[in-house]
Amino acid sequence: MSVYLDCNATTPIESDVLDIVMRYLGEEYGNAGSRTHEFGVRAKQAVERAREQVAAVVGVRADDVIFTSGATESNNIALLGLAAHPDNASRRHFVSTTIEHKAVLEPLEELRKHGVEVTLIRADRSGRIDPQAVLDAIRPDTLLVSVMHANNETGIVQPIEAIAEGLPDEVWFHVDAAQTFGKVIAPLQHARVDLISVSAHKVYGPKGIGALISRRRAGKRAPLAPLMFGGGQERGLRPGTQPVHLIAGFGTAAELALRDHARRHATCLRFRDEVLTAMAQLGGQINGDQEHCLPHVLNVSLPGLNSEAAMVTLKGVLALSNGSACTSTSYEPSHVLVAMGLDPDRIDSALRLSWCHLTPEVDWQRVCAALRRMM
Repeated sequence: MSVYLDCNATTPIESDVLDIVMRYLGEEYGNAGSRTHEFGVRAKQAVERAREQVAAVVGVRADDVIFTSGATESNNIALLGLAAHPDNASRRHFVSTTIEHKAVLEPLEELRKHGVEVTLIRADRSGRIDPQAVLDAIRPDTLLVSVMHANNETGIVQPIEAIAEGLPDEVWFHVDAAQTFGKVIAPLQHARVDLISVSAHKVYGPKGIGALISRRRAGKRAPLAPLMFGGGQERGLRPGTQPVHLIAGFGTAAELALRDHARRHATCLRFRDEVLTAMAQLGGQINGDQEHCLPHVLNVSLPGLNSEAAMVTLKGVLALSNGSACTSTSYEPSHVLVAMGLDPDRIDSALRLSWCHLTPEVDWQRVCAALRRMM
């Protein structure tokens, strides 16, 4: 049985979360929009409780949480919805980075087709964005700055607090926090981070549910136009019947993440030491500045070994990846590693290992022996 080391793609679900999902799927199956009977009342109470649990992680009010299907939809609402709102018609410039997830880069490309100017800031070989470069790109007509909190391929954490503190009041700030919600706490509680996109399945919750968090600033939220219509749920920004079982599961996952953050962090750091020791035996080249890396992610290149061949060799031993799960059907080089300026051979041999507090022990000697035979 393979040991699962692809937690940046999706995490295992916590047992307490699964219990809640099954309860609201099989027993408490009411529609949260049904106000005429106790089944609907209890469903609505579960949704609002989950809203409070998610809000607590980033220090906002419960009604700042808009449930979506996940961070991809949240990113689309934040970017496309902001550009489409009539209040923003005169400001047609967005600033982002070259290492964003495709769920940000592709909506930005769509906005380009409709006359929005987009400035993308490049990362250096460390995988980090210079916050001053972001701030220097802001113009009088800049509407939004969008910077991911941590990169999904390298685990490198971006300086969102430094960016937040330097932004003009009139510019909205969006952070794709799919990889850090419930894992890196303080930066996402910064009062100047206006919009936050999250997915439950990256934080030991169910797939198919996430949130766009829209924090008030000076009593105002970023003005967003809906992308869909019908029903009016989630302040009209995400109409449709609320999946109570998924929302309740997300809420429990958020509560556990906040409660157990320190313990999970320490467990991941101990596992990281073992990974680094094993990769050093193979002459691995670590991609990205490890002083600014999540404790549960490592992007490493193994000289002379193609990443696809490595994954085939380790089949049945380790389940890992060589990039984003959302582009796994593409054989193009990682746009993140290309943007960092790595040479083609190093990109071709890059592997992403990502683990969590639920990951079992790995026989690293067996892993190293198998890979050496291929080198």
